Amino acid sequence: MEQQSAQDRWERRTQRPLLALAVVFAVAYAVPIVHTSARPSLKSACAWVEWGVWAAFAVDYVVRLVLAERRREFVRAQWLDLCAVLLPLIQPLRLLRLVSTLLLVGQRARMASQVRLTTYVAGSVLGLLIFGSLAVLSVERESPQGNIRSLDDALWWSFTTMTTVGYGDHAPTTGLGRLIAVGLMLSGIALLGVVTANIAAWFIERFEKDDVGERERTEAIRMLTAEVRALRAEVAALRAPAPNGGSAPRPAAFAQPPSDTVG
Repeated sequence: MEQQSAQDRWERRTQRPLLALAVVFAVAYAVPIVHTSARPSLKSACAWVEWGVWAAFAVDYVVRLVLAERRREFVRAQWLDLCAVLLPLIQPLRLLRLVSTLLLVGQRARMASQVRLTTYVAGSVLGLLIFGSLAVLSVERESPQGNIRSLDDALWWSFTTMTTVGYGDHAPTTGLGRLIAVGLMLSGIALLGVVTANIAAWFIERFEKDDVGERERTEAIRMLTAEVRALRAEVAALRAPAPNGGSAPRPAAFAQPPSDTVG
């Protein structure tokens, strides 16, 4: 139990620093692609920053694994984190570092209770749009048959691809570019499904609240109607004449209190 508490404390304390490192990774990944005339020293520094951020997430996974109470269950539950940590080691491509970092950031964001679904979806859409544009631009810019030559073209292509519109004015021509397109299309469909489900759940919740309020008002009206009927029955019993010609006995609620004087 103490180990689990330590794991929770570690995740809470490292949540914001890791997200800040993810922003640093985004800048380091974008600079060499946007500024093609950057000096080799700057490109090398950005590459080291990318590897450093990935190493920080890898260390975070190892620490959480050590602090976990049941390590086998942790590995089974967090298998995507393990794949993201090992992915750049298979072949040290910048695109693999990008994919692994996005996966690790997404997993850590899901663990944070303060990150709501809407914020997570909006951040995912923005991140995929930017990183998808940068990734396709980096692989399509030097292609002889490529038609994605600028960041504007890449952003437009990413937006139409994620929304599955696909105007066809810009399209990847390399195998790696088409692989990025497949990932963006699948991600866009999944995120649109999440947004649609979230909106539908909100409407259902509102309808359920309205139904509960309507049922409460109906029950209150029914109880008031029953009370009015009971009062009418008592009034009718008071007005009805007694069989021997006298007045009907009063109900207990209208009976006179006994006198304390002795006659």
